[in-house]
Amino acid sequence: GQLSGQHGVNLNMISSPNKHMEHLEDNVINNGVVGARDSIKFLQSLRNMLSGDSTQAVNTTVKWDGAPAVIVGRKEGKLFVATKSYFSKDSKYYQSVSDINKADIPEDLKYKLNACLYYLKDLKCDKVIQGDLLFTNKDLHITTIDGEEMILFHPNTIVYAVPKKSALGQSILTSALGIVWHTVYDDNNADYDFNINMVNKLKDVFMIDANYHDVSGTATFTKNENKEVTEILSNAGKVFKKIDSRLLNNIALDKHCVSMIKIHYNLMVRDGNIVTDSRKHVNSLQRFLKDRAAKEIDALKTDKGKEKKEDTLANVLFLASCSPMKLQPIFELQKLLVDAKLLIIKKLNNAAKLKTFLKTSKGYKLTGEEGYVAISNGNAVKLVDRLEFSYANFSDTIIKGWNNDTRN
Repeated sequence: GQLSGQHGVNLNMISSPNKHMEHLEDNVINNGVVGARDSIKFLQSLRNMLSGDSTQAVNTTVKWDGAPAVIVGRKEGKLFVATKSYFSKDSKYYQSVSDINKADIPEDLKYKLNACLYYLKDLKCDKVIQGDLLFTNKDLHITTIDGEEMILFHPNTIVYAVPKKSALGQSILTSALGIVWHTVYDDNNADYDFNINMVNKLKDVFMIDANYHDVSGTATFTKNENKEVTEILSNAGKVFKKIDSRLLNNIALDKHCVSMIKIHYNLMVRDGNIVTDSRKHVNSLQRFLKDRAAKEIDALKTDKGKEKKEDTLANVLFLASCSPMKLQPIFELQKLLVDAKLLIIKKLNNAAKLKTFLKTSKGYKLTGEEGYVAISNGNAVKLVDRLEFSYANFSDTIIKGWNNDTRN
């Protein structure tokens, strides 16, 4: 039916296994009223944490921009390494150099998996754990930035730079392999937080977990910053009350609506745009939905097929033609959530231990971390500056650390 009936929507922000995590603002669309309320609460909790008066723990982890994903564990006592294909129906994993070399995967990925198999051979862990590869020793480069010798590694989109003379730099320089662990799985492939103490230290391996350490003190809002975030969140609460809850919940229940709204948003990001005016954004979205639906319907040759597709996209067509005023509060709320999120990311970046850059044809451009994951009461969302990081990820002007698809 059309977007009118009342439905409840369950919040389920964590997927298992850990393949995909949603952006905080997208949970307004993914999970309706519950998702919108939870997103506001998430940001309030982070605001409280950074104000130094948090009463509820919010664990924040850094989203390291490593590649490829590495899964390790033991089968019959013998170590295996794998990429995310370990979780596919036709599970793939490797326990020997021969297994890896026979696999139909790129040569660069074979080299990296062989390095993992060799240097992680003495890893003691009775669970399956997942991480992201940061570097092998041949990926480390030394260069001078702002007069200081820096060790660089460039696993994916972001270039990480560590002062060569620092303890961290020396630790990296003497390692043959660098990996950030972030997820551990139980016997049912249900994921949960990783703690670096779960594994033993290895001589030639630089290993860290993704937990964001010691944010108190180095990343605390000033009075004015706290006031600014609080004002945005207060406005978000007011806008939330104006939203038609039936409409929002039914958008969340229609996969075609959710998908097309996200496609429209991601196309904006790729073009380097951000929502500054929710009214203009709604107008743009409605044109996009109308054109996209018409294109899918016109692609079918028979009247029966066209009619069936119209029924399938009934809710999309409704959104494309309904009063923009009904939609505006939804996207105004998303805009406010992004505004608050970016202030929080900026503050968290101030306390980052590493310098992060984007590599361009003209040199290195300072950037923020890929982002953070905020975890509260078992729910997790991504906090990412989409305009900066996602745009960089798709941009031809940013030189990537990969030249084939070894990221998976």
